[in-house]
Amino acid sequence: MTESTTPKPLSPDQLCRYCDPAELGFRTTDELEDPLHIIGQGRAVEAIRFAVGIERDGYNMFAAGPSGTGKHSTIRQFLEGRAAKMPTPPDACYVNNFEDPHRPNLISLPAGKGAPFRRDMAQLVELAQAAIPRAFEGEEYRTRRRELDARFRAAHDRIFEEVQKEATEKSIAIIRTPAGIALAPIRDGQVVGPEDFSKWPEDEQDKTRKVIDELQEKLHAAMAELPAFERQVREDLRELSQSTTISAVGHLIDDLRRRYDDLPEVQDYLDQVRHDLVEHAGEFMRGGGPAESAGGEDGEESGSGPDGASDPRGAFFQRYAVNLLVDNSRCQGAPVIYEDLPNLQNLIGRIEHMARFGTLMTNFTLIQPGALHRANGGYLILDAVKVLTAPFSWETLKRALKSREVRIESPERIMSVATTITLEPEPMPLDLKVVLLGDRMTYYLLAQYDPEFGELFKVEVDFEDSMARTPANMKMFSRFLAKLIRHQKLRPFEAGAVARMIEHASRLVDDADKVTAHIRSLCDLAVESDYWAMTNDNAHVTAEDVQLAIDTKIRRADRIRDLSYEQIARKTILIDTSGATVGQVNGLLVMQLGKFPFGHPARITARVRLGRGHVIDIEREVELGGPLHSKGVLILSAFLGARYCPDMPLSLGASLVFEQSYGGVEGDSASSTELYALLSALSEVPIHQSLAVTGSVNQHGQVQAIGGVNEKIEGFFDVCKQSGLTGDQGVLIPAANVQHLMLRRDVVDAVTAGTFRVYSVRTIDEGIELLTGVPAGVRGGDGRFPPDSINGRVEAKLAAYAEAARRFMHRDTDDAVHP
Repeated sequence: MTESTTPKPLSPDQLCRYCDPAELGFRTTDELEDPLHIIGQGRAVEAIRFAVGIERDGYNMFAAGPSGTGKHSTIRQFLEGRAAKMPTPPDACYVNNFEDPHRPNLISLPAGKGAPFRRDMAQLVELAQAAIPRAFEGEEYRTRRRELDARFRAAHDRIFEEVQKEATEKSIAIIRTPAGIALAPIRDGQVVGPEDFSKWPEDEQDKTRKVIDELQEKLHAAMAELPAFERQVREDLRELSQSTTISAVGHLIDDLRRRYDDLPEVQDYLDQVRHDLVEHAGEFMRGGGPAESAGGEDGEESGSGPDGASDPRGAFFQRYAVNLLVDNSRCQGAPVIYEDLPNLQNLIGRIEHMARFGTLMTNFTLIQPGALHRANGGYLILDAVKVLTAPFSWETLKRALKSREVRIESPERIMSVATTITLEPEPMPLDLKVVLLGDRMTYYLLAQYDPEFGELFKVEVDFEDSMARTPANMKMFSRFLAKLIRHQKLRPFEAGAVARMIEHASRLVDDADKVTAHIRSLCDLAVESDYWAMTNDNAHVTAEDVQLAIDTKIRRADRIRDLSYEQIARKTILIDTSGATVGQVNGLLVMQLGKFPFGHPARITARVRLGRGHVIDIEREVELGGPLHSKGVLILSAFLGARYCPDMPLSLGASLVFEQSYGGVEGDSASSTELYALLSALSEVPIHQSLAVTGSVNQHGQVQAIGGVNEKIEGFFDVCKQSGLTGDQGVLIPAANVQHLMLRRDVVDAVTAGTFRVYSVRTIDEGIELLTGVPAGVRGGDGRFPPDSINGRVEAKLAAYAEAARRFMHRDTDDAVHP
C-alpha cells in the first residue's frame, strides 16, 4: 500500500460549470427558431412512435416520469400529428328501439352526417304533424270513410230487414230497449203490453209465444253475423287509415331513404319509423280525429311511448328524435381527448333523468357520452392516479379495453344494487388507444400487483429527468426555451439570461454535466424572470432578472432555514466552526420543506470503551434512525474489524449519536462522518471543527457519493459566514461528487478569495488526514502501522482493548475454577 497524500482544495472552476453566453450564438431568443424535435426524450419518443404505429390489441401506453417533465405535451404533440393523418371516425347516434324502448339502438354514420340526420328526422316529424291531419281531413279520405259507413249501415239494415218483414207479417214488433232488443205482439196496430197479453186466450198466447221464439232465434242468428262484419269493417277502416298515412308521409320517408341509401342501419331504422308512424297515426291528429280508430291490434293507447301513456303529446314525438351522441363533423382526422376528471360517468357516459309528475323519468334522448365515446377511433389521455382513485373507473376502463366496447352503466348496476328499471343502451364498439400519465412508482405497482395491466398497457414510455449538457444539446435547449418564451408571451431573453437558466437547470439536477428536463420548473422561472424584467423596466430579460427570480423564490421559502441558522448563531444548537475536539465532527444534512431543500450542519459525537465489538447507533436504539442509516453504522463495525487487529477479536464498545437531533435521520451519507468520529475517539487525536464532512463509506474504507452535495456545502458555508470566515473552514465531499457541483456564486467567490475551501476525498485515510492534520499511516513491511499515525494509534487502542478483554476472560475463568 502506497503512502497517502493529503488532497488539495478544489479550484473555483471545479465548483460550478458556468455557461458562456457567447457560445450560445445569439443575442436574444427572438433570433431562435422553434426546435424541430423534442429534445432530451429520445427513449420516450421511440416508445411513442412504436405504440402509435402498431395496430394490435393491448398496445396502450403508460407514460412514466415525474410530474412537470412534459409528458402530456409531448404525448399530445405526437398523437395529434399521428391523428391528423388518420381517418375521421364516424358519428354515433342513439335512436329509439320501437320493439323494446328500454334498449335504444346505436347507429353509426360517416363523420358529419349525424347532425344532418338529426335535423332530417326532426323535419320529418314536423312535416308529418301537418301532412297526416291534412290527409285525414281531405275529401278522398272522407269519401272512402263515408262509403265504409254506408256499407256498414246497409249490411246492418239488410240483416234486420228480413227478420223485420217476417215479424210484421206475423204481427210481431221488434223493439229496441236500453237492455237490448225485445219482441212483442201487435193488435190493431198497437203493441200489446204484458197485462193485455195475459188476457188473451191460452191457445192464442201459446201460438204467439211460439212465433216470437222462432223470430227470436232468427234474430239471434242475424246478430251473430254482425260482429264478423264489424271486424271486417274495422279492418277496412284500418287499411284505409294506413294507406292514408302512407300516402301522407311515405314520400317523405322515401326521400330520406334515398338520401341515406348507402347506410343499411339508417335504412332499417327508417323502415321501423314508417311502420311506427302508421301504427300511431292518431297521435298526429289535432285533438284526436277519425284516425284514432286506426291504432294497433294490441290496443295501445294514445300517448304511449318511452315516457309512458300519461306524457304530454310533445313527449310522444321524442320517440322519433335522434340523440347525436358523438359529432365528429369538426374533426380533422382522429380525435385526441384528454379527460381531466375520469370518474365513471365522465369515462363511459351517463343516463340523465328529469322530474315529471313527481317521479324521475328518462329516455334515450337523455343519454350523454363519455370520454371513451368521444375518443373512439383516436386516442384518450388519462391521469393514472385520477383513474385509480375514482370509484369503479379503473375496472371499468380495463373491462372496456378487453371487451372492445363501451357499455353505459350506472354505479348502482355495477354494484348490483339497482332496483329500478332503466335504459340499457346498445354498447358502442371500441377502437382506440389509451395513454395513462403517471409517475414511475405507480407504473411499477400496477405492473407488480395488477395482472391485467401488463396485457392492456404493453408500452412503457419512460421520460427522462435530465439530459446531457453538451454544446449541441444546449443550442437545442436554447431553442426550446425560445419556444417556451414565445408560447408564454414573455419578453425576449438575452443570451446571458438563457445561460443563467442553463446553469440553474444543472443545479436543479445537481449535476454539472446535465440539465433538468422538468419543463414546469423552467417555465415558472421564465415567467418570474419576465416579471422582474417588467419591474426593472427592461425591454429584454437579463441574467440579473433571472438571478433575482431565483433569489426571491428562495426568499419566499427560506424562513425555516434562517431560523435554524439563527439557533446556531445564538448557540441554542451547538456547532463549532473553529478549534479541535476529540471524537466530534460536523456532519451535513439536507432538509426538504415543500420544494425547498437546504443544508445545515449537525454535530456527531463518538464515545469508545471496552466492549464486545458493537457500535451502538443511539438514533436506531430510540427508533429515530432509518434502515439506510442503520446499515451505514453496521458497516463501520465491519471496517474496524477487517482493518485493525485482524488476528484479535474486536473488543470495542462504541456509541454514535447526532447531537440535538429531535427528528428522524435517514440515509447513509453520514457514515464516513461517523467513522471519522470513531477514529478520532480511538486515536485520541482531535478533529478540526472548522471542517464539515459528508459522504458514505463501504467496508473497504472507500468514500462513496451522496445526494444534496450543493445544499450541504452551502449550508455549512452560510453558518461559517455568519460567524466569520477565517480561511480555515471548508467541507470534505466524496471525489465522485465533484461532477455534481453547481455552487452559488458567493461560495465560489469565497473559494476564489481563499476564505473557504472544498476538498474531495476518495478514502477514509485521505479524509482523516485533512480533519486531524495527522498522517493516516499505511502498513509497513513488518505489517504494522506507524505508531504516531492515526491508524497506528487506533490499532494500538484496539489491541489494548483486546488484551484487557482477554485478561478479564481469564480472571473470570480462574474465579470459576478456584471459588
